[in-house]
Amino acid sequence: MEEIQEHPSQSIGKDDEDEIVKEQSADAHGDPLQDGNLPPKVDSAVEILQEKVTKQVVKEGHGQKPTKYATCFLHYRAWTESTQHKFEDTWHEQRPFEMVLGKEKKEMAGLAVGVSSMKAGERALLHVGWELGYGKEGSFSFPNVPPMADIIYEVELIGFDEVKEGKSRGDMTAEERIGSADRRKMDGNSLFKDEKLEEAMQQYEMAIAYLGDDFMFQLFGKYRDMALAVKNPCHLNMAACLIKLKRHEEAIAQCTIVLAEDENNAKALFRRGKARAELGQTDAAREDFLKARKHAPEDKAISRELRLLDEHDKAVYKKQKELYKGIFGPPPQPKPANVLTRIWEWLILIYQWLLSLIYRLSKRERHKTN
Repeated sequence: MEEIQEHPSQSIGKDDEDEIVKEQSADAHGDPLQDGNLPPKVDSAVEILQEKVTKQVVKEGHGQKPTKYATCFLHYRAWTESTQHKFEDTWHEQRPFEMVLGKEKKEMAGLAVGVSSMKAGERALLHVGWELGYGKEGSFSFPNVPPMADIIYEVELIGFDEVKEGKSRGDMTAEERIGSADRRKMDGNSLFKDEKLEEAMQQYEMAIAYLGDDFMFQLFGKYRDMALAVKNPCHLNMAACLIKLKRHEEAIAQCTIVLAEDENNAKALFRRGKARAELGQTDAAREDFLKARKHAPEDKAISRELRLLDEHDKAVYKKQKELYKGIFGPPPQPKPANVLTRIWEWLILIYQWLLSLIYRLSKRERHKTN
């Protein structure tokens, strides 16, 4: 599927450096995460990282492993091993967790051991002893973890930055954070063009992590405009990847984030409409496409999608018409009368006329007699 450009005069089919454009070939398939209520079942070999930490690979990663003081961005779910109670889930919160290796909190020591053994994009299952988790006393605030609880982590390392002395996002200036995010976005665009969709999404997600809500709330004027010029394309490019991976609900969520900032963003409306159409939400999809056309009236891709919706509706109507015809059948037709039936009907009419005539004649004779 081609991309909508910012200006109506531009063609949807044109590339630009900020946005991913070719969505037509949707042959790639991703492996969405399991529902996450319980730890996933993994058949891979168990690797002993430390006496109290073991790892099983769920999905292989790529590239190098992070070193000490690297700023890592990850998603994870955590359960107590004995009760299978889930007490944290960053995927549900849709906010990656940031960890500087070597500067992690004490209760994250086991998780840090696992993360330091992973490559970008890798997903793994970690078993961590209570000594490298929440300890002998546990935690009775948030998260709520009982004493001496061994922990199971499902972790995905989105990516990491090798920064000297572990300079985290909070220690960066606004220009540094926006610049780091922009570099990640450009790396993501290159990966997308190579059809490495999962890796591209990791770069976009890391870029977005640099421009989180807490940071955006502090920005005004030109700095906010600079940040949005990086952040919104990352969400839209994430949506493009997710549509190709047939993860349409997630694509809708990414577009909706952009539309919360810019309700007339034609690209976000177009991609959300495309994802909704794929889910069979034709009325909502048409609404998005029509609104997008107001802001990009010359775009052929929007017209094509609207035409496809119309053709879909006609096909559905025709199918329903045939279905109902099969259920209720054609209306009953009167059967043609045969010759004997018609003669019998005429004989009955003649008989009734003769009876009537006899009755009138007898009545007249009685009147004369009187």
